[in-house]
Amino acid sequence: MTKMQSNTHPHGEHDHASNAHDAGTCRHATDHREHAARALARAERICRERGLRLTPIRRKALEALHADHRPIGAYDLADRISPEGGRRLAPISIYRALDFLVEQGFVHRLSSKNAYVACLHGHGANEVVAFLICEVCGGVDEDSSPAMKKAVAAIAETRQFSPSHQMVEIVGRCEHCRSVAS
Repeated sequence: MTKMQSNTHPHGEHDHASNAHDAGTCRHATDHREHAARALARAERICRERGLRLTPIRRKALEALHADHRPIGAYDLADRISPEGGRRLAPISIYRALDFLVEQGFVHRLSSKNAYVACLHGHGANEVVAFLICEVCGGVDEDSSPAMKKAVAAIAETRQFSPSHQMVEIVGRCEHCRSVAS
């Protein structure tokens, strides 16, 4: 068996009260804050380089997704970014913004949750990405490795299958929730 070299990308802050995490020592909270700012700056730079617009609604959607480590559905996202006291943004506007963000690689859609999570790093379109989804706190870790890419490619080649999208969703318990349970 090949050992996978992990490129783990943390998922952010947990609900520390309900999961008994210490906010000062939670690796996820610290890492997410550091990566989110860089990921937003990267998105702005990539849009400029590609001659694309990070419109106000796209930016607000991306910021809202970076503000939470849990996957967010389109309707919940509409509630979060609609003007306070104003009309709720139309679902079609949210879906168009999400489609753009996914297309550019700034956001991932988790099929099992029918929800979206911000991508904290820049990876290629053909990179295999695994999402480790915590069934307790709802957090999502994003991970990839050359060994995982090789294994998925071997499976596809054996079946003469040409993948257009390579994501693996793994459900279980994150490190913090496992340690709280023990």
